[in-house]
Amino acid sequence: MKSGWRTVKFGDVVGLCKEKVDRDNNPFERYVEGGHMGSEDVHIRRWGEFGEDYVGPAFHRIFRKGQILYGSRRTYLKKVAVAEFDGITANTTFVLETKDQSVFMQELLPFLMLTDKFTEHSIKESKGSTNPYINWPDIAKFEFPLPPIEEQKHIAEILWAADEAVEKFGEARVRMDKLLEIECDQLFVGKISSVTIQKLVDRRVLYPPQDGNHGNDHPKAKDYVDSGIPFIMASNLSNHNVDIEACKFIPESVAAKLRIGFSVEGDVLLSHKGTVGEAAIVPALDTPYIMLTPQVTYYRVKDVGTLNPKYLYYCFLSNTFQVTLKRLSAQSTRAYVGIIAQRKFEIPLPDIKTQNRSVRILDQMQAEQQKLARHQTTIGTASSAFANFLYRNRNNV
Repeated sequence: MKSGWRTVKFGDVVGLCKEKVDRDNNPFERYVEGGHMGSEDVHIRRWGEFGEDYVGPAFHRIFRKGQILYGSRRTYLKKVAVAEFDGITANTTFVLETKDQSVFMQELLPFLMLTDKFTEHSIKESKGSTNPYINWPDIAKFEFPLPPIEEQKHIAEILWAADEAVEKFGEARVRMDKLLEIECDQLFVGKISSVTIQKLVDRRVLYPPQDGNHGNDHPKAKDYVDSGIPFIMASNLSNHNVDIEACKFIPESVAAKLRIGFSVEGDVLLSHKGTVGEAAIVPALDTPYIMLTPQVTYYRVKDVGTLNPKYLYYCFLSNTFQVTLKRLSAQSTRAYVGIIAQRKFEIPLPDIKTQNRSVRILDQMQAEQQKLARHQTTIGTASSAFANFLYRNRNNV
């Protein structure tokens, strides 16, 4: 181990805070539950306020600004956050702080707890199968290499600077999302006549929209394989992309027996069941096609001289379209807009040159949006890798 570093037990340098609130005289305004905390996110972005919802008797543990909250159930979710205000939480959320700042800096604690090594230990030591949990004594025996305090300060500066950069890129993405939405809304502004999806089908501009409603032939979990034909659900459409890496796969032999739902490169996808309103364009594929579930519809342009597929995609992203879609979906007991209702959608249809001009502008904005996302991911990944390196490797640190 590098000179000055030493191995310590977690419980020797970190303490479990057990301060309890008087429920009959509660001075706090906010509470945090497990669902408020995000995976691998050191910031608390959501909370509850007393008076809005009933908070059960398990919510009695006080946390103070600067202390660390840790979800002790299903620890593989890596729910670790720094409290940015005072409040209370349930007894299943541990409230932690370092015992002596001159020995172990509080600023480093959340990054240590997000490392793979710490998570591997917590998973191994957890009890139960349905809703696994870990007890404090089992966390306390975790061992890790601790650098001298001056090196801790330097490491903390690096990690928190990376976190700040990730946050700044996130804020920029939110602003770019809003700008993109505003620009998409401009497609609906003006005296351009609108046309329904059904009329575009009748005019042979669009093929009939089709989802993956496979009925009794719908592939089952037993049909899923490690590789094959991507089986796209609504959850696989996110951030205007088709997440093919994270989706389920079915054998081509199973897909070939289905009648509908075959989507190909260039199709515009729209989620219409459960998660409503996510839109994406099918990217270049390594397979002949992807297979859709009943939650997703494809729109395939037949006459690209009349309708630019990307123009249709950006119409779907607009707030004008999304509001209409949400209103229609709310008429069902479960968020849902069927194919018949989708054929009544209206979009403005200017000449193809106007469409292409709008698409070029929107493409540039989306490219900037994606660039921001890549920067944010790269910095976050590098920060995580740095922390993992520090606490996994004890040589040449």
